[in-house]
Amino acid sequence: MDRPKPFPILRLPFLAIEEVFKAMHPLEIINFCLIAERNKQITNMMTFCSKYSVALDINKILKIAIRGTNNIVSGIYEMTSEKNLDGVIGYVVGGFKLTVFKYSKDPIEGWKQLSKHVLDIFNKHTIDTLTVDMDEFVNYNVSIIDFLKTNEISVNKCSLFHWYSNINIDKHAAYLLENIKINNEFNFYLHIKNVNLDLKIPKGLTKLKMINTNWIEYKQLLEIDSVTVDKWISMETNLNLELLDFVFESMKEFKDGVLFDIPYEVVDNGVKRDIKTRSGISRE
Repeated sequence: MDRPKPFPILRLPFLAIEEVFKAMHPLEIINFCLIAERNKQITNMMTFCSKYSVALDINKILKIAIRGTNNIVSGIYEMTSEKNLDGVIGYVVGGFKLTVFKYSKDPIEGWKQLSKHVLDIFNKHTIDTLTVDMDEFVNYNVSIIDFLKTNEISVNKCSLFHWYSNINIDKHAAYLLENIKINNEFNFYLHIKNVNLDLKIPKGLTKLKMINTNWIEYKQLLEIDSVTVDKWISMETNLNLELLDFVFESMKEFKDGVLFDIPYEVVDNGVKRDIKTRSGISRE
């Protein structure tokens, strides 16, 4: 039986080509573009491609995710140094979500090159999410940050993790915040060792979450430009407050460092009061 002849997609009228593209999975679009530069030029003319979002993960497994609206259709590239896994495909939810393994002798450089292709194909300078384990590829942190900076990438949601507190990533964290624009949400889970480190917290955030914030002083707190923090400082979020939950290790440090200029009352130990816990249960 003779092999079927290739379908001459590029000879179709533009509107017909666009309809064919709309039926393609995002990973199929990427493969099509990697065949020839002309294919890439035609793809860049497809306005619907901007509806896809891109997410970059830098952890033990380097990933590039291309997501459709509502994540209904998505594809993920996972970098691997195992040659036998190259091209292996994993299907999820009826084939709408695909994971493809990409082999590279140097996964970091392979991830950069593939990320560059994906960003160019879908014409992205703003990515949906950036997730970084800062202690996973410590020797490559600056190189990765420079790659994002060179491609003028901004991030809607950025999450920075730090699993091994004995590894010092202070300078890398500062370098990332100096060079990458974070637009909306910032999750900061790093163990900063230098309490005098001047970290530039992104401006105009709609959501900010931080742990291990011993390095933040009062002046830095006032400089944080976040909707949540601004409402808290202006006491807007304190109206009709029913529960205030915080954790401290030393009552003396709490009194000296937090309550020193806030009116408060020390209740006699013999006085009993009913309070409501986080779960809404009243306790004496």
